[in-house]
Amino acid sequence: MESKRVVVTGLGAITPIGKTIPEFWEGLVNGKNGVGEITRFDSTLFKTRFACEVKDYNPEDYFEKKNVRKYDHFAQFALIAADEAVADSGLNAENCDLDEVGVMMTSGIGGVNHLYQETMEYAQTDGTPRFGPFLITKMIVNMPGGVISIKYGFRGPNFATVSACASSTHAIVEAFNYIRLGKCQAVVAGGAGAAIGQLGIGGFNAMKALSTRNDDPLTASRPFDLNRDGFVLGEGAGSLVFEEYEHAIARGAKIYGEVVGGGESADAYHITAPDPEGAGGALSMLRALRDAGLSPEAIDHINAHGTSTPMGDVAETLAIKKVFGEHAYNISINSTKSMIGHLLGGAGAVEAIATILALKNGIIPPTINHFDDDPQIDPRLDIVFNQQSPSARHPLRTFQLIWIRRTKRHRNLQKV
Repeated sequence: MESKRVVVTGLGAITPIGKTIPEFWEGLVNGKNGVGEITRFDSTLFKTRFACEVKDYNPEDYFEKKNVRKYDHFAQFALIAADEAVADSGLNAENCDLDEVGVMMTSGIGGVNHLYQETMEYAQTDGTPRFGPFLITKMIVNMPGGVISIKYGFRGPNFATVSACASSTHAIVEAFNYIRLGKCQAVVAGGAGAAIGQLGIGGFNAMKALSTRNDDPLTASRPFDLNRDGFVLGEGAGSLVFEEYEHAIARGAKIYGEVVGGGESADAYHITAPDPEGAGGALSMLRALRDAGLSPEAIDHINAHGTSTPMGDVAETLAIKKVFGEHAYNISINSTKSMIGHLLGGAGAVEAIATILALKNGIIPPTINHFDDDPQIDPRLDIVFNQQSPSARHPLRTFQLIWIRRTKRHRNLQKV
């Protein structure tokens, strides 16, 4: 069976540096810093007292008051991003078959803050079970997908891929696969994270995964820098609308890019630490190149995972060198997490959007907060530090387990 072509027709995001796609992009190219003191709870006694929160967020700006209590913040963020992406795509009941539109929205942890709140309230009772009616629905990871399908009437496949920080990247790959195999005409896919709370901060502190740079939080997220000491927890969501190419053309949709391949793997190494040689990441990239039918030399830009962890950043650069060889030194590399922190299950979707916008605008956003080179990271690698960089040559071909490149087949078509 011949595979269908898959394109991106809609984008939506709510992040610590912008609550819409235009605001997010403006923040990215200007190196806006999303870090601030935690306001979600009193963090005085915690090892980390800062995070990348969505600024000035009021759920009643987006939802009716009676509905605010139904959704945890992660679900609220997912719904806001999905609304923007669907509106951007122009999909509606008049130009598509609602039975053929799927939803694959996810999260790495789900409603962990609401679970904590309900648990603490129960612990203060005499043991009589009193729980809110929305405890389960506010906690489970697949709730955003269900609510999105109800709102728009999308009756296609609806599920959440859960794989920690890779959750929304897996959702993107699944959306691509479902459409190219003819199982859907379109899919709303992405992910959200909202774990800034006692359990999220405390748990990651216990793992020694978070930066504890409380004396200088604005420079705490510093991917690839010598003195990085852990990631900064972020929150927000990203959503993309994927669509079968002919279907998109028939309804006159604008097209951001075409998805041509994806790669997935496991490190099979340790429960928290990465393989020191980046074996799993290298395997994912190799599989993605093979699936897309591209050579390593076809890639100009990599949006890295770039978490700002001591082991992770080194392993990732080694994986890049293993896959791309000498061509690795011709590739511009950046990390979106330097500005927005780590959105956990929402990271892949938000960074895929950043990658697409880099193509659209011909600009690679900076990796901010770089001060000192790490001798463990090859200095010949072209990591875009502190200032935005124009693409080395146009059209830009971008890699993030996905690729973007212009083609002659449609004036506004790029390949992702």
